[in-house]
Amino acid sequence: MSSESIHPRSTDLVVLSLERWDEVWRRNQHLVSGLLRRDPGLRVLFVEPAVDPLHDLSRRRRPQLPGGLRAGPPVPGVEPGRLWLYEPAKWFPRRLHRRVDRHLAAGTVRAVRRLGFGSPLLWVNDPDGAAVLEATGWPALYDVTDDWLLADRDAAETSRRARAEALLLARARVVVVCSPALARAKGSRREVALVPNAVDVTDYRRPRTRPDDLPEGPCALYVGTAHRDRLDVELCALTAEAIGPRAHLVIVGPVALEPEDVHRLQRAGAVLLGPRPAPEIPAYLQHADVLLVPHVVTPFTDSLDPIKLYEYRAVGRPVVSTPVAGFRDAGDPQVAVAERSDFVAAVLERTAPGWGRASDLPEAEVPSWSDRVEVMAHVLERVAGAAGDQRSGGTQPRSST
Repeated sequence: MSSESIHPRSTDLVVLSLERWDEVWRRNQHLVSGLLRRDPGLRVLFVEPAVDPLHDLSRRRRPQLPGGLRAGPPVPGVEPGRLWLYEPAKWFPRRLHRRVDRHLAAGTVRAVRRLGFGSPLLWVNDPDGAAVLEATGWPALYDVTDDWLLADRDAAETSRRARAEALLLARARVVVVCSPALARAKGSRREVALVPNAVDVTDYRRPRTRPDDLPEGPCALYVGTAHRDRLDVELCALTAEAIGPRAHLVIVGPVALEPEDVHRLQRAGAVLLGPRPAPEIPAYLQHADVLLVPHVVTPFTDSLDPIKLYEYRAVGRPVVSTPVAGFRDAGDPQVAVAERSDFVAAVLERTAPGWGRASDLPEAEVPSWSDRVEVMAHVLERVAGAAGDQRSGGTQPRSST
């Protein structure tokens, strides 16, 4: 957006993200980097999830200390000093300290003051960010990418998330959702804008050399975070065992599984490569014989718009997916949707000798992140201009009673 396309005071943006800004790029990073390139006057504070040292200790992990406020990493086409990161810490469990979220919100406000942001727009992706909206009244966008009320969480966490979301749906000037299921769920309570995910199509179709760490021979590849909210660990193990004599099941992405799940997959023959930088992902996809989506089918996964849907389709490789949202309605002849009971057989078929890698099918039309950036730029214009652009007092938090 040009500096004239949004009110001059709206060139500062605070993004409360569900994920860190790291080398594994997700929706927020694609959109924010695109907006920074589009508007040379925009500055962004990207607030990462709080680290939890006590929780790390309770799980016998080395505690992670907060990164605090720091300059963001280089982004192609964006001048230094326009992207900032802030990583806070949650020092006490919420059950022991009721004001945890208020303290985290106050930390964000202090970071905004240090940067000299005037009256920023607020982009809330993490529902816990409701505390920042409540404390400041900054003009807000609520970007819903996951329906956490449907996730398998304890009653206390679900109740807390429900209260936060109720506040966001009531007070955010614009609500954006990434999937039709979320549009139906959240749109029953207020108007929402549907902005699905996408992919950098040109980049994903540029030919790459085979990655050195991709096992030799046929590979069935899954790219994404390995987490039980999405990944069917048992189905992955069954698939790895079945194709093991002639192919490898490879998982590329952050591993957020319990140690026993990791050991189960490794015993079955799965190769867990861990996360890889975003620019390297197209090479893994291009050199896979078949791409996998062994996801659980739950109300939570039905709320998603998987980014891998667009990434997989961009490279034109065969896909086998359980009947999850996005893939089951793709209408792409390269995508085979198989019930859980038929999944292994479908993968076996596509890793059989002579099945072939070549395809005579035309390249699918796949939405690009540049298109989504344009839409989000106009959404931010609506956030800035809604209700006569009446602002609270910039970085001054509201008093709470």
